[in-house]
Amino acid sequence: MSSDVALAARLATAAGELVLRIRRDADLGRLSPDPGAPERAARRQLRDLADRAAHDFLLAALTDERPSDAVLSEEGVDDSARLTADRLWIIDPVDGTWEFGQGRDDFAVHVALWERASQQLIAGALALPATGITYDSDNPVAVAGGLPTERSIRLVVSRSRPPQQLDRLVVGLADLLPGQSVEVYSVGSAGAKTAEVIAGRADAYIHDAGLSEWDVAAPAAVAVAAGLHVSHLDGSAIRYNQPAPLVGDLLVATPALAAMVLALL
Repeated sequence: MSSDVALAARLATAAGELVLRIRRDADLGRLSPDPGAPERAARRQLRDLADRAAHDFLLAALTDERPSDAVLSEEGVDDSARLTADRLWIIDPVDGTWEFGQGRDDFAVHVALWERASQQLIAGALALPATGITYDSDNPVAVAGGLPTERSIRLVVSRSRPPQQLDRLVVGLADLLPGQSVEVYSVGSAGAKTAEVIAGRADAYIHDAGLSEWDVAAPAAVAVAAGLHVSHLDGSAIRYNQPAPLVGDLLVATPALAAMVLALL
């Protein structure tokens, strides 16, 4: 039997390949860039089809390979039996469905495993299907812990919901780091934004509301394995398998920057 991390990575990668095939078959190039009603409906149908197909694939595979474990999926019915389960798989079949439906690359597939005994995530895989990359918690990339010396401090945030305190944070970091510029940019899904920090292209991902456990679990598992700081914006630890699976806010950052961000927030 494969390890839990190997299983997470294999399933996240396979689900990503599945949704890419669905998108290719949909032939987005035939859709007009004009966001009229027919185009919006076609893209919404594509998003729904891919989400459901990936969910069904992941659920069937986990049921077959880990039949005693519970599953929490963004696309599934939340079964309260998970609250007493010893192990819970937390999955997001397509993280960033809007980006997926627009034909963009910045979406992800999340597969993570939480265990009751440790109250921790013990496995996680973050697949970026359009790039062919899958990060997992057994093979983390080496993340630099210090501040960058040859580029700006880079913060990645949501395009549609940037943190309310973002302007104050940028000013505060500039004051703490004289001579160091601070750049803010956006990419798509929560997984894609976390991947920016894991890959060293950003120094922190900051989000202040609206995230759920399936948005956070797999990216957090991989980020922690890579040596990054992961917490709520007040520095408290994120808890999983809660009755209402809401996380809310999130900070993923290099250790050197995390302390500054937490102090400013």
